[in-house]
Amino acid sequence: MSDAIAISEDAVLGGRLRLRQPTSGHRAGHDAILLAAATAARPGDRVVDLGAGVGTAGLALARRVGGLALTLVEREPYLASLARDNADANELPAAVAVLDVAAEAAAFAAAGLGPDSVDVVLMNPPFHDDARHRASPDAARATAHMATATTLEIWTHAARRMLKSAGVLTLIWRADAVGEVLAALARGFGSVAIQPVHGQAGKPAIRILVRAVKGGRAPTQIWPGVMLNEAAGAPSEDIRRVLEGQGALALAGPLNGDRV
Repeated sequence: MSDAIAISEDAVLGGRLRLRQPTSGHRAGHDAILLAAATAARPGDRVVDLGAGVGTAGLALARRVGGLALTLVEREPYLASLARDNADANELPAAVAVLDVAAEAAAFAAAGLGPDSVDVVLMNPPFHDDARHRASPDAARATAHMATATTLEIWTHAARRMLKSAGVLTLIWRADAVGEVLAALARGFGSVAIQPVHGQAGKPAIRILVRAVKGGRAPTQIWPGVMLNEAAGAPSEDIRRVLEGQGALALAGPLNGDRV
């Protein structure tokens, strides 16, 4: 990793997790913590965090659920190196694979992530529409944030290939593009559950958390929304506890028989 990259050390989960990350570019935020809090996993599960960056979501999940066999997949070597450092510093065992999500199946298999081998995948793909948002002049931030027409298809394909039958995918995406998510999940996934995330009570959702099961057959469900802030603008007590690592979201609950 280049010495020219400035690094900060930051506390998340109310100090339960400490992360070294670049001071510029894509940085740990609420999206990654909400994703981890919405992910259903059990001790012993083999879990993959796709596009892990410095490991925020995967390590936050590992802090909540002990005994995971966690792999952090990140294509940028300097971020992958930080993810490895963060796993070690927080004493959370994790493998790190320097791998592009769009890589062929053989590359995933060479990294130990062959077809039908994983119980849980979580992912926070780039989701801003480049037709509606101006890309950041920071190349790393732009790459991490801006979606293309095939982003969801590529990422869900990689997840579907790795997951075992009845394996679970959890992702976070823009709320105004829920149709894109459902279309991407139509091949190979079912038992979809959606939980909207609202920046403020009484306002439209800004994000959706989505859980889907490989081969699932249950009907799609929409769960009560998450309110980051109350109508008066103050953080809600429930979400404060989640962001501080003291609780999980509804999507992280039992899967009603899809996993056996």
